[in-house]
Amino acid sequence: MKRIAGLFLVALFAGSLTLGAYKIFFESKNVAYVAPQENPFVTTSLPTSAKGVGINEVDFTIAAEKTVNAVVHVKNMTLSRGNPLAEFFYGSEGNSRPQVGTGSGVIISADGYIVTNNHVIAKSNELEVTLNNNKTYDAEIVGADPSSDIALLKIDAEEALPYLAFGDSDGTKIGEWVLAVGNPFNLTSTVTAGIVSAKARSISARSNQSFIQTDAAVNPGNSGGALVNTNGELIGINTAITSQTGSYVGYSFAVPSNIANKVVNDLLEFGRVQKGILGISAANVNSAYARQEGLDEIEGVYVAGIEEESGADEAGLEEGDIIKKVGNVKVRKFSELTGYLSAKRPGDKVKVTIERNGQLLTKNVSLKKRLTEELPVMGLTVKELSGKDKKIYNTKTGVKIVAVPQRYRDYGLQNKVIVKVDDEEIKDLEEAKQVFSGLSRYGRTSITLIGEDGERERLIFQ
Repeated sequence: MKRIAGLFLVALFAGSLTLGAYKIFFESKNVAYVAPQENPFVTTSLPTSAKGVGINEVDFTIAAEKTVNAVVHVKNMTLSRGNPLAEFFYGSEGNSRPQVGTGSGVIISADGYIVTNNHVIAKSNELEVTLNNNKTYDAEIVGADPSSDIALLKIDAEEALPYLAFGDSDGTKIGEWVLAVGNPFNLTSTVTAGIVSAKARSISARSNQSFIQTDAAVNPGNSGGALVNTNGELIGINTAITSQTGSYVGYSFAVPSNIANKVVNDLLEFGRVQKGILGISAANVNSAYARQEGLDEIEGVYVAGIEEESGADEAGLEEGDIIKKVGNVKVRKFSELTGYLSAKRPGDKVKVTIERNGQLLTKNVSLKKRLTEELPVMGLTVKELSGKDKKIYNTKTGVKIVAVPQRYRDYGLQNKVIVKVDDEEIKDLEEAKQVFSGLSRYGRTSITLIGEDGERERLIFQ
């Protein structure tokens, strides 16, 4: 018995010695120190903002704080038209119905100038702006430009207002994080995040507009709101979505800040937008002819024609040239060219890099006013008066009709000068566009014309 007990003690001692030696010499040390905290069981082994982690690396809070107080709610109260035939028999007063539309806007100066979309304030009888602190003001329209869908409003506040400064949208990069701030579904300032999906995006074959495309969630009511980068700089005005349902499905579009800024400055300085054009017509790369000739594979803008007396004509651009660059901006498609030019005025000089017979050439082009334009509603094509026209027609103002749609061919309008519409004088092409865009398709319009013999006539269209 004593022998068995002795062997047990020897075995126990040997086991303890072996276990102690293993602990000392072979087992790796792994000591974790947990500081006292409310929940000592939450631990992590990775840094929360490691380079390359992605969204964890981006801080949206500063940009959001800068933006939300500068974004406002815009309420548009209009009187909708009823049935035109009923209005004719029963009058318009009892047939008009009040309607309320809503959108967003961005304060761009401490004294109350606000930029929004033209479609947010179109046909308004009364405009109301509500700030993020719930203060409400009546707003007046300073000016609007339907072609860029930008409008400028003004409110009179008692104190200096928070505002956003325009950033440089040309410097925006695809893949860059952005925030969309607006008032979707009549909510107060709401912030959503996304990335820049594309630049110089055109969303209509009938329009040469150039948009910033993002995947930040934009819904009804966001129109006119701010698109900002992570520094809180205004790089776009949210304008449109493409959706069969009218709600966000993954794509949204904003007017670049460089275009919006230029439109605002023009409205303040001139009362209307000054558009500088190059004076070229570009080939439609989607046509059968373009595909046959390989033009659809060209990276750049193929010059299909040059307007007489235009800046491109005077600078020596030729049909068949391929525009590769304007200023410091590479041009791969037509919307990139128009996007750059939309931020320029007549008289601005632009460096245009072209490819001709395999060689790159740089031309200095002086932008000019658009020479011809198709007027809204009636569809008349008109041009600015040349010095020769002013002598022939003995007038310093007006626009000359150079093409007439089929329905007006019997009126003898060709080559006559429009000098007045209803009671408004027409000075130039831009004013003609503005006046005709305000005409009703159902009302009566009086147009005063001058013929080549100097005789004035007044026609009424109904």
